[in-house]
Amino acid sequence: MENEKYFTNKEGHLVIGGVDALKLALEYGTPLVAYDVSQIRSQIRAFKEAFAKRKFPAVVSYASKAFSAIAMYQVVAQEKAHIDVVSGGELYTAIKANFPMDKISFHGNNKTRAELEMAVEHQVGVIILDNFYEIELLSEVLAEQDKNIRVMLRLTPNVSAHTHEYIQTGQADSKFGFDITTGQAHSALKKVQANPQMELIGLHAHIGSQISAVAGFQMEVANLFKLINQWNAQDHYQPKVINLGGGFGIRYTEEDEVLAPDVFVGAIVDEVKAQCDQLNLKVPEIWIEPGRSIVGAAGYSLYTVGSRKNLPGMTDYLTVNGGMGDNIRPALYQAKYEAVLANNPTAASVEKVHLAGRYCESGDILIDEQSLPATKPGDIIAILKTGAYGYSMASNYNRVPRPSVVFCENGYAQIVVKRETYDDLVSNDCFLEKEL
Repeated sequence: MENEKYFTNKEGHLVIGGVDALKLALEYGTPLVAYDVSQIRSQIRAFKEAFAKRKFPAVVSYASKAFSAIAMYQVVAQEKAHIDVVSGGELYTAIKANFPMDKISFHGNNKTRAELEMAVEHQVGVIILDNFYEIELLSEVLAEQDKNIRVMLRLTPNVSAHTHEYIQTGQADSKFGFDITTGQAHSALKKVQANPQMELIGLHAHIGSQISAVAGFQMEVANLFKLINQWNAQDHYQPKVINLGGGFGIRYTEEDEVLAPDVFVGAIVDEVKAQCDQLNLKVPEIWIEPGRSIVGAAGYSLYTVGSRKNLPGMTDYLTVNGGMGDNIRPALYQAKYEAVLANNPTAASVEKVHLAGRYCESGDILIDEQSLPATKPGDIIAILKTGAYGYSMASNYNRVPRPSVVFCENGYAQIVVKRETYDDLVSNDCFLEKEL
């Protein structure tokens, strides 16, 4: 049975990718991160089809910082999409997954020499240049390896998305990219154009995350094309590609207003066409970088109920066996989620509780006020739509092993990231050789 938020089976249990959530918890243990892979595929296809039906040249590049794993890169490759990576670790994971190197974009505001050497050695599709230091560093690496590389310039388009301050990236004082209002961006253009080992294929900008309206993207396009028009007149430069980043929001709770991929894409395409017509410029290829909107709604976090603290006249605390170690978003920037009882997600609620984590921090509250039916120790709680930035930001705080991750599709489940063990936790520890 399908609900707007989840599926259930004939027993009334929560189902993830056709697999009973209680069976997942029993077989793989909890905490457990489970993905419905069909939802991942459908979101990638929705973005691609939105461009295809408008016959507009485009690339959909999964922003893999949302969730990076070999199996995830395999799914993206099967869907013939691109990925972007933001570290040597993500790039190494993509290499191990045999992901096509020409379909990788490499981001980051402080890439190391070793990371750039790896990127050039493996000939990634494009390096997104973020600052002047990086231009010089990449120039040295290219000279040493005697290779060429495609690049883009990351610009701050002077657009502040209406989202949490921690995840705004397009405003003028962002730590990312070259500012377009002070001449920084033009200086970067000239430096890159002067290096014959760099092919400047386009411009990149990103305005934030969890965005729920098209206005910010329209303004981003308008500001970029104002700059492109200037550069065309001064330097005879027009980009082959404009990469407008990602940040497309998803519905975590009933409070969230969201738009379908087709609406976002339609607004972007219309604005690009309008700007090109108005300024008599060539129509570039559009790249976008959805991350959260690809994996967010596809992910579920399964926990086992443990202790309870009853507070007469106040909201009780119900504790599960995970928390900020496997999902720090609620503690970090007050992210909101919804949870259900896995064995009966449609059961009527009888109380509101603080759904608390097991970590030694007062701020380790996964959901501040969650309506639930009666629960008991051993019940399985499922938090919905945790697929983005949960596992990828996980830690070993309190020396708690990180959970395993399973992919579920067509009634079949398989481990894609193993659960850490206590031995894993101490595997990099070293004994003192002598007293200090």
